[in-house]
Amino acid sequence: MALGETPPELAQDLLDMGIHLVGGGGMLRGLDQRVEHDTGVPVRLAEMPLETVVLGAGRCLESFDRVREMFLDRPRPTTPRRTY
Repeated sequence: MALGETPPELAQDLLDMGIHLVGGGGMLRGLDQRVEHDTGVPVRLAEMPLETVVLGAGRCLESFDRVREMFLDRPRPTTPRRTY
């Protein structure tokens, strides 16, 4: 699981503050209870889950120079392409 690869200070924040579901997937009925049950970490649905995704993307664009490394400077894993 990705939590095992998370830096300790971020993992502690997750355990303290919980997981916040956003977007359309976060609105799936019962997903919050399932994730909380499976992880033992409190789960909350954002107040405005769809808008949260758009607002977050807007913040990334506004501060793109600061977050550029997070999106562009990592090598991407290569996936073999299928030929039909």
